Amino acid sequence: MDMQTAALKAYRAMVMARAFDTKLSALYKAGKIFGGVFLGRGHEAVGACEAVFLERGKDVYNPFIREQAGRCAWGSPVLESARCYFGSRAGIMRGRDGNVHWGIPQEGVPAPISHLGAMLSVVAGMILAKRMQGITGCVGVACIGDGTTSVGATHEACNMIAVEKLPIVIVVTNNQFAYSTPNAQEFACSSLAERGKGYGIATHECDGTDFLQTLATMQQAVAAARRGEGPQWVVANTLRMCGHGEHDDAAYIPQELKAAYAERDPLAVARKQMLEQGWLTEEEAAAIDSECADEVQRSVAQAQREPTPDPATEDWSATSWKPSR
Repeated sequence: MDMQTAALKAYRAMVMARAFDTKLSALYKAGKIFGGVFLGRGHEAVGACEAVFLERGKDVYNPFIREQAGRCAWGSPVLESARCYFGSRAGIMRGRDGNVHWGIPQEGVPAPISHLGAMLSVVAGMILAKRMQGITGCVGVACIGDGTTSVGATHEACNMIAVEKLPIVIVVTNNQFAYSTPNAQEFACSSLAERGKGYGIATHECDGTDFLQTLATMQQAVAAARRGEGPQWVVANTLRMCGHGEHDDAAYIPQELKAAYAERDPLAVARKQMLEQGWLTEEEAAAIDSECADEVQRSVAQAQREPTPDPATEDWSATSWKPSR
């Protein structure tokens, strides 16, 4: 995939994710959604760019809990996300596991849990299984945050990934706060890239608010892993431009930091860069905005109309996938 094609696909995924997040926020505040709502404002460029170079059905992708842009770039319809938020029986998880904890294991997306460090070993196992089956040329992308790099499960998985030289890209989104704990109280190294080097993993670092820089970095890392150059550790620095969840007002983030990043909104930066490159016109950008807004509205409306599970008749399998017998 050439860079212009990848950029256009990733940009559309970012716009779709922002439109969906905006809708979710309004629904949550109106009491229409129950449970946690974790938005991806500030993460969109990282999510879209990490997934846009993957091949659905061949590769393995473990998205972050706030990685809607990544899900869109991977190819998952926003309708599936809406169905999970509303517990629709028609959805991939059949109304069993709502909100962001959903996946399609048979297509290479394990259902994630909040303890992100635990998911690294799951991705490692899936990729190792492919190796044992003689499948080559596949890549795994596992997403964690700055706080997760201090978790024991992360260390154990990264050590194994490095020793086995698995083709996995570990994307560390450093949004500067592990919930409310700032970087200065999380780690003493100057950059989280140092942690990747400690495992013997090739490292990359980018400004996660700079769309084209992030796109180029992710392309390089995914391509290196696919060529058989072993695991890659990518640190993408950004700011979570909202609370940990919609229940959190993010009062712990200094106002001056919020103000500085308000001018570095990944979506605004991406639009500006696409226009400057000549890869997008103002008219095309407006059309994408409209198309994504319409799709979000239709998807949410459909998910709200669909029935939820009937506890008296369901088999309570977590996903619609059934193992062959």
